[in-house]
Amino acid sequence: MTKKAPKIGTGQLNIFDLIKEVSRRQAEASAHPQTAGKASIDAAIRAIISSALKRCPLSRYEVAAKMSEILGVEITKAQLDSWSAESKDQHRFPLVYAGAFCQATGDKALARYMAELCGGYYIEGEDAVRLELGKIEEEKERLARRESAIREFLNGR
Repeated sequence: MTKKAPKIGTGQLNIFDLIKEVSRRQAEASAHPQTAGKASIDAAIRAIISSALKRCPLSRYEVAAKMSEILGVEITKAQLDSWSAESKDQHRFPLVYAGAFCQATGDKALARYMAELCGGYYIEGEDAVRLELGKIEEEKERLARRESAIREFLNGR
């Protein structure tokens, strides 16, 4: 389901188009607004966890078991229920469990949200590799311009 990265006419990756495309995809995938403040972040995380659990084909018991296996720490269905319930504001989701939660549910919305809170982007798989290729292409172009300027200087002597 991964879409191909945008390309410019020469077949080279256009890094700025890729960043715009990834941002657009993340905005579409994120069903929550960027929020500020402890209470609103807590509510957003609860909503993300709750939505991920609803979309997940596994039961909460199965998600808890997978997380327990990944973390080596017992996670229970009751904990998942507490972390997702609005009424359980004293039970916050531990950030150290985020990776295991995303792996167990197959849902990356929590990782996306955390990246957005930090002012970044969540990029995975082929898109991350394409982005790295774009950086390499930009660096090669910068070095080619630098080489050309040096050669021009040397030839002008």
